[in-house]
Amino acid sequence: MIRNVIVAQSGGPSPVINNSLRGIIETCREYPEAFGNIYAGWHGIEGVLKEELLVLTSQDPKEITLLKNTPSAGSIGTCRYKLKYHQTNDFSRIVEVFRAHNIGYFFYIGGNDSQHTVFKVSEICKTEGLEIIATGVPKTIDNDMGDQEFRLIDHTPGYGSVARYWSHIIQNAMEENRGSSPADPVLVIQAMGRKIGFIPAAARLADPDRKFPLQIYLAESKITLEEMTDRINDRLKTDKHCIVVVSEGFDIGDNGEVKDSFGHTSFGSGKVSVYQNVINRLNEKGLKARGSARGQVMGTDQRSTAIYASTVDLDEAYLVGQKAVEIAIDEGNGWMATILRNPGKEYSVRYDKVPLDKVALSERTFPEKWITSDRIDVTDEFIRYVRPLTGDKWPEVPMENGLQRFARFKPVFADKKLKEYKPEAYE
Repeated sequence: MIRNVIVAQSGGPSPVINNSLRGIIETCREYPEAFGNIYAGWHGIEGVLKEELLVLTSQDPKEITLLKNTPSAGSIGTCRYKLKYHQTNDFSRIVEVFRAHNIGYFFYIGGNDSQHTVFKVSEICKTEGLEIIATGVPKTIDNDMGDQEFRLIDHTPGYGSVARYWSHIIQNAMEENRGSSPADPVLVIQAMGRKIGFIPAAARLADPDRKFPLQIYLAESKITLEEMTDRINDRLKTDKHCIVVVSEGFDIGDNGEVKDSFGHTSFGSGKVSVYQNVINRLNEKGLKARGSARGQVMGTDQRSTAIYASTVDLDEAYLVGQKAVEIAIDEGNGWMATILRNPGKEYSVRYDKVPLDKVALSERTFPEKWITSDRIDVTDEFIRYVRPLTGDKWPEVPMENGLQRFARFKPVFADKKLKEYKPEAYE
């Protein structure tokens, strides 16, 4: 029996998220006996609730191909809408939309919260007697999904590209700091990652042999702002300059933080940023070198810059999307496609499945064993873990008239069959 498909995205986007989308679309098209129309929930589950279903099967194949090097989430949109158990009207509405459009397959691309959404949708459909195959597709630049043993997933699509971004950004910053150090001896750079240290840790890739005065402060470092100031000044006594990478989740006390709908701190929305606090403290106390501390904060360019995407990450994002479709056909409901690393010195992975209820709301922190004893660096073991994910080639981003050519879908939406609906959390 041919059933239609809905694919959607949730949470913060990534440089490679659209390649998972491409993997789902192209693989579904290989099974016309199973899959009918392919729809995208416009801006994630919110689009499903509002019955805003972009028709992907009506899009130009050229635009589908261009998804490979189109970063972020502009193609079908994403959201941060949290489905809570008490929102019974929302769950009923999802079932109603699925029924109205003959949906038999639901693919949701996202992080740990998003996998929880897929799981809840799967469970409510069972309760309502609707036969649906819900499959999760992993995505998060934070690399915080899964377990501490890396048995559920080795790494998430998006992380390899952000790690590559940081290796290059810090490499460039080293040149800046080396040249301008008589006036600006300390450069403080703030990295994304909430309270999980995988992103700032990747800065070490810029200097794997530790030849440069680089200090990395993870949220997990558990060092006070005062201790940080002393460590930086100690380095200035010998090297006269220093680059400091600090996690946005580093504890500086109350910085007027703002929470998103998932309950996570939106560090970019806080009243006082971490890096500015660090700079202020350094300059107030005084540096053990001539000049002042300065800094910068990297924003959403970490997840929306196509040229920094890792080719390894792009390939894996596509293949895990492809695997999700194969799981839906062969294994049925209740799984997430995953990436697992094979043992051995040469890097290789395999694509498998894990139960949605195992990864839903899962969260792993940066392993303690990968933090050096002085708490301001990461170990060689971490470098061996992350280095293969960043690749060795530049992605082939097509250009037209001097601009990057990204995928652009036509605004062709499925005809609405239901009454207008306002999602419960909008109240």
